[in-house]
Amino acid sequence: MTRVAAVDCGTNSIRLLVADADPATGELHELDRRMTVVRLGQGVDRTGRLAPEALERTFAACRDYAAVVKEYGAERLRFVATSASRDAENRDDFVRGVLDILGVEPEVISGDQEAEFSFTGATRELAGRTDLARPYLVVDIGGGSTEFVVGDDHVRAARSVDVGCVRMTERHLVHGGQVSDPPAAERIAAMRADIESALDLAERTVPLREARTLVGLAGSVTTVSAIAQGLPAYDSARIHHSRVSRERVREITEWLLRSTHAERAAIPSMHPGRVDVIGAGALVLLAIMERTGAAEVVVSEHDILDGIAWSVA
Repeated sequence: MTRVAAVDCGTNSIRLLVADADPATGELHELDRRMTVVRLGQGVDRTGRLAPEALERTFAACRDYAAVVKEYGAERLRFVATSASRDAENRDDFVRGVLDILGVEPEVISGDQEAEFSFTGATRELAGRTDLARPYLVVDIGGGSTEFVVGDDHVRAARSVDVGCVRMTERHLVHGGQVSDPPAAERIAAMRADIESALDLAERTVPLREARTLVGLAGSVTTVSAIAQGLPAYDSARIHHSRVSRERVREITEWLLRSTHAERAAIPSMHPGRVDVIGAGALVLLAIMERTGAAEVVVSEHDILDGIAWSVA
């Protein structure tokens, strides 16, 4: 057993996993898993820079995580940063801050590396399932980008495209500095066109329609599952490996895009940091399901974070 810690810092949230990894059995024994919405990618699509207040929110979360890592005595720590920090001109400020707090330099990984980690984290425990046909299409809908990976036991093809719930919200649904509630039909249409163009790009590299099972990762997908199940609170155990039909995803997406901020915030399973961006994230999921013809999505709570942990172990 090796005690490891993994940090995944994305556009919208930063997450920590501390686990004991057992290479002999292929199991991760989870000790602590937590998530903080820091919106690191705030304004990056428009300015090309990480905002000072976004950096401070992220560093505050890092200080909390440093205490957790020390408490559990993790032997190894890996910090992976994705879309927002990849795009930013001032990412050196981010790197220095993380290094000072956690003692490790964040690795600003490529989209292809991100896809590999996501696939490993999502599918490692599906190996013995006879009810899920292969190949898998693993889709990780993040804040700034979405990763597409097709594979069986190993990755066959992967592609990252710049479509995520934060990026789409800021690009299409923000008007006068505020998220439109609800957005006008033409704004939704423009967002959908942007998503479709990204799917065209992904499909040049990844055979999206060859997959037999769609596996969806990250907060937009897990939140849609929580809404579909009518959960009284966010419940990871009930969300993990749940299945949501395409028709149900369509119903939820249409409702989210015509709802107000107050109506979305009143959903008991909704994280406050997702209220403004969940409509865009759900639309990305729906567009993927319609493009691939997937009748349902298998929702996984295990994702890039678990893949990072295995890479450390």
